[in-house]
Parts: sequence; structure tokens; C-alpha cells
Amino acid sequence: MTNNTYDSQTRFGYEILRDHVLPSILGKHEDDILYWAGKDVARKFPVFKVEELPDFFSEARWGDLSLEQRKKEEAFYTMKSYDGTNVQNRSCQLEAGFLAEQYQKLNGLLTECFGEVNSKDGSIHFHVKWDPKTKIEL
Repeated sequence: MTNNTYDSQTRFGYEILRDHVLPSILGKHEDDILYWAGKDVARKFPVFKVEELPDFFSEARWGDLSLEQRKKEEAFYTMKSYDGTNVQNRSCQLEAGFLAEQYQKLNGLLTECFGEVNSKDGSIHFHVKWDPKTKIEL
């Protein structure tokens, strides 16, 4: 077990649920379920512009989210843990689903997001991509 120092008992409880309880309960369906759960969280906690996303991630204590690049039909983000959390073995699909749904709501276009852990530095890279041909009814 990794010896981490937590900034609060609440954070420690979150780590137990996120890193041990959820994977145990969800099993091989963890990524799929967390992605859809992230989309649901986005519906319940909407942002009004993409510039608010880093603030939400910080407030939710998911990590330090930064926009690396935005193109016509896609955006690239990097998320770093700012509290020493080891995300190497954690699914990042909750955050990916959240980003996908927020962009879909803001753009009105079908949107997906893929997340991947960078094994070198433990950061997570998100690729958000929307389809300009597929409009979504809001």
C-alpha cells in the first residue's frame, strides 16, 4: 500500500471509494459506467463556458486541468494531480465523461472524450472531439 499523506479525512475517504471500492464493485465495466456517471455529473453541475472547467476540476479535487490546445473540432487537456494522488491505476473515465458532456452541452454537437494516463509523469491527457455534422437537441 502506498503511504500517502492526505489533506483531510474526507480526501482519504474519497481515495478509498475511488481507488478500491468502485473498481471492486464495477469490475470489468468500471470504465464504461464511470464514463456515463461523468456525463450525469456534468448534467447536474453544468458549466456555462469551457473556461470554467479547470475551476470545476479544482473544486471537485479531481486535479489541475489545463487546456493544451484547441482546434476546430477538438480540444486537448492535461490533468495533473496536485496532492500526490497516484492515478496510475485509476480509471480517468469519470472525468472524460464529464468533459464530453460539458462540451456537448455547450457546442450542441455530439461529443466524445478519451482519457489516457501518461506513465512517465502520472498526468492524464484528455482528447475531446466533437462532430460538427451531428447536432444534439438541448
